[in-house]
Amino acid sequence: MGHFCVNCGTALVTRVIEGREVEACPNDSFVLWHDPKVSTAVVVETDGGIVLGRRSIEPGYGLWCLPGGFVNDDEDPAAAAVRECLEEISAPVEVTGLIGVFHIAKTDAPSMVGVAYRGRLVDGARPSAGEEMLEVGVFPLNSLPPLAFPSHRTVVAEYLKSQAPAEAAALPTAAAAAQSAAKPSARRAPTRPLRRR
Repeated sequence: MGHFCVNCGTALVTRVIEGREVEACPNDSFVLWHDPKVSTAVVVETDGGIVLGRRSIEPGYGLWCLPGGFVNDDEDPAAAAVRECLEEISAPVEVTGLIGVFHIAKTDAPSMVGVAYRGRLVDGARPSAGEEMLEVGVFPLNSLPPLAFPSHRTVVAEYLKSQAPAEAAALPTAAAAAQSAAKPSARRAPTRPLRRR
């Protein structure tokens, strides 16, 4: 499909700019840059797991996904994430952290930059299916259903990795508490000097 200059209406031609083939106007400085779309996804934490929605639209009709969607050109990505949650799971969500920023390569459409957040339901809100969902559910982290999109699988994997250090940090604290509760010994064990290499 041919594209035309937004300034003068002339058919664009292929030019090499910055080492990349792009469509540009032969009469003026207009260049059609194929910039990525920006999207969001939110891992919404709640008692018992995370909130997922089963899609009522393509792509991925009938499959489970994280709430999220495209960022409008006048929106902050975190505000877009909150808006998308309200639209898709009909519940207000507070963004509590950033999971990561991901490149989502596409072969049949412009690529995307995905911004993934951690969030929580606000003040005991209960999620329910919005227009783009057949249903919503809360799933324990150890029994998630297959997800519609590879990007959502990546986000959940990163989220799970971020949970591991928090759980590991809790173990030494619990061990220290148990040790301090134990009866103190009358004699301190001798310490060995640190080995240096």
